[in-house]
Amino acid sequence: MLNISDNSISSNVDTTLYKSYKTLRERSTRSVMVRVLLVMAVSSLTILLLPWTQNIRSKGAVTTLRPEQRPQTIESVIAGRIEKWYVKEGDYVKKGDTILFISEIKDNYFDPELLDRTDKQKVAKQRSAESYSEKAKALDRQILALEQTRSLKLQQAKNKVRQAELMVGSDSMELTAAQLNLQVAQKRYDRMKKLYEDGLKSLTDLESREMTLQQASAEKIAKENRLLASRNELINSKVELMAIVNDYRDKISKAEADKYTAISSMYSTEADVTKLENMYKNYSVRTGMYYITAPQEGYVTKAIQVGLGETIKEGAEIVSIMPSDYELAVQMYVKPIDLPLIQKGQHVRIQFDGWPSIVFSGWPNTSFGTFGGEVLAYDNFISPNGMYRVIVIPDEIDHPWPEALRVGAGTSNIVLLKDVPFWYEIWRKINGFPPNYYKDIDAK
Repeated sequence: MLNISDNSISSNVDTTLYKSYKTLRERSTRSVMVRVLLVMAVSSLTILLLPWTQNIRSKGAVTTLRPEQRPQTIESVIAGRIEKWYVKEGDYVKKGDTILFISEIKDNYFDPELLDRTDKQKVAKQRSAESYSEKAKALDRQILALEQTRSLKLQQAKNKVRQAELMVGSDSMELTAAQLNLQVAQKRYDRMKKLYEDGLKSLTDLESREMTLQQASAEKIAKENRLLASRNELINSKVELMAIVNDYRDKISKAEADKYTAISSMYSTEADVTKLENMYKNYSVRTGMYYITAPQEGYVTKAIQVGLGETIKEGAEIVSIMPSDYELAVQMYVKPIDLPLIQKGQHVRIQFDGWPSIVFSGWPNTSFGTFGGEVLAYDNFISPNGMYRVIVIPDEIDHPWPEALRVGAGTSNIVLLKDVPFWYEIWRKINGFPPNYYKDIDAK
């Protein structure tokens, strides 16, 4: 009996008449307890000897393998005012499809003929540069003509100087001859005078000799004057030669200065032309930016800017697009202490949010609802959350990942490590030791 109540019925019932009462009274609780303890001990020993797969647990999220396949926002390169929408949320767009049209809000670009006027300015500057170039060429021709004329003038002046030098030489020799004639006439006069004084010659002969002396002296003075005139002519010729040199040097220098001024103006105008070409190209490109287009195929997921007539700034986010073609991957974060355990190609079991699963972390083969993956890469620098990011891709030899899986879904990841006995894992946990890091190396 259970003896729940204080009122016993043992005195009113003969328990010997019932077999079940007899069995219960005769059964020994000690043997039962021994059997139970023995079964528990055998079971515990068996569990302790079972293999256990060491692992690292981490949280993560579904992402895409390539950066261009991830969700992106389309931004406006220029400031403007929303004029017309061509899509709505959920629409599928192809690369180059128009999403939005905006109009100009900066007064520098209000002119509808801005491109034509800029092009006309560019053409005018180009013609101005061509004019300066032609002016420089004309000055080159002028300099060449001056140099040729200078060469002829210098040759002419040099010839004149040479003639003057020859004339000076000729007059010098004539003066020398006149001086000799004067000396001879003087000597003859002296002899004639002595003979006259001695009474050997008449007065007429003496006067004749005196006249000859006077003529020789006059001729000598005339020759000396002529020599001085020739020397003055030589000096004048040299002065004229130097004047020609200086004159043409000034003319050529002035022409060269004008030439370099024209060339400088030409280069300055060409720089202005380049600036105008740059402005024209910028205006042309800016005009094409009024229509905001899709950079790739995908779905319009969210309109960030709404309404008509709303102004947006440069770089403002307009809509977000999810590419239609992508390769899924998982990014998970591990603690710095676990990073040395991560290797490329390492196997990972992944549990996706929304997919039912039964997980035994130490016995991955007995888990249900998990999917396989392998480590593709991991960061060598720590993330802002204080952990290291690891990229996991689908395992080709395992079950394919669900087709309904979407980017951003949460994951629970199990990185599989070395197989050890279960008792060792308990001992490691109790002592706070990390999982086995060293690998067996085959002896060569």
